[in-house]
Amino acid sequence: MNEFIALIIFYAIIGTAIALYARRGVRTQEDYFIGGRNIGGIISALTYAATTYSAFMMVGLVGLSYKTGVGAAGFELMYLVGTLFLLSYYAPKVWKLGKEKGLVSPAEIFTHRYGVVTAKLATILALIALIPYTSIQMIGVALILQKNAGIGFASGVAIASILIALWAFLGGLRGVAWTDAIQGVFMLTVAILAVLWTFNYMGGFEIPNELAVVPNEFWTPLRFATLTIPWFFFALTNPQVFQRLFIPKDEKAIKRMVVLFGLFGLIYTVLVTFLGLDLRFGTEIGKFPAIADRDKVTPTLLGMMPEWIALPLALSIIAAAVTTANSIILTLSSMVLRDVVGEKGKVIGGKIVVIVLTIIVAMFALKRISYIVELAVLSSTILLCQLPLILGVFHWKWGKEKTGLATLICGFVTAIALSAMMHPMVSIATFCVSFAVFLAMSSIER
Repeated sequence: MNEFIALIIFYAIIGTAIALYARRGVRTQEDYFIGGRNIGGIISALTYAATTYSAFMMVGLVGLSYKTGVGAAGFELMYLVGTLFLLSYYAPKVWKLGKEKGLVSPAEIFTHRYGVVTAKLATILALIALIPYTSIQMIGVALILQKNAGIGFASGVAIASILIALWAFLGGLRGVAWTDAIQGVFMLTVAILAVLWTFNYMGGFEIPNELAVVPNEFWTPLRFATLTIPWFFFALTNPQVFQRLFIPKDEKAIKRMVVLFGLFGLIYTVLVTFLGLDLRFGTEIGKFPAIADRDKVTPTLLGMMPEWIALPLALSIIAAAVTTANSIILTLSSMVLRDVVGEKGKVIGGKIVVIVLTIIVAMFALKRISYIVELAVLSSTILLCQLPLILGVFHWKWGKEKTGLATLICGFVTAIALSAMMHPMVSIATFCVSFAVFLAMSSIER
């Protein structure tokens, strides 16, 4: 049997066993979707990190660093700085509000302030933004299986779909969080080994002159701002991580989650960007081939590594993709069930929605669209229209349903229209339009 297939089978068995164990005690939607608000700080931090750091990092960011230089590190570190800044202030407030009002779905924060229709629209926009992005996680898994196990692309998508749906279906958030914790530690450990092997293989590290400065040909000030703005506010606008703020068992767990996530994020970001830059150094000295398609940098590296490191690294990419995808699927399921369907009692409805959403994501995955980094940023750009409404819950007393609907619609239309035109200021314009509409409408709708 192919060693990688054996490794995948072992990985699937362990994950399924954890999910089966976690399903005990799951009786309510609160248990199923947010772990009964009883997750400790360490597990909360690891599931937050694993949900955030998908195949985007070890495939997308490695390639981006290889191609564009140190600006990629600045881009990702801006995400980390923004996330820690926002979590330090808002995480305790969101956790307290969620506990007081019994919030389970992220969109329910809109229901209490801007009305049920606004929450429904926010759910629809989240589906539009996140289903294509989630499909990229399946594509990453399928490509790794294709290269390392000789499995066809469509079969790889099917395997990824089963892994993503099964663990969310069986164990809910608790099962996903526990598997996330194990996979998060595994991802970090393998990243360290990959960097050490690459550094040794290349015989050192040096950043080429044209990639060591910012701005450069790729990282112009405008492009940096356009890519960074949606990333900076990711912690508040993306529902799969926003919902993670409901799960800690107490305020001490919330604080521990923020600190440990920051430590994980800093280490992982440095490792991943260093790997991409070291591979570019390898190209300059003739030890690594020149790669035109930046999303193929990591797959090329896998083909050069010995099996003892290549197989765990490939599995870590699969783990990263699966943890992100099943977290998004579970969150979207809670939003569809509670905010669109209006079912707030039975758990079985959530499990059915998990299966349906996974099938839809798999259909998108078979189309194979766009670069990983750009698609991730596009998803967050679309979701920027929610930012004024979230901030308004905590800082602004004016504005109700008309404000909520107008802000979401105008921000969404701006993001889609300018993205279709490939406008360089799409995220900046979406940010400005969303806030302008929110302030104008809320001042009228006092």
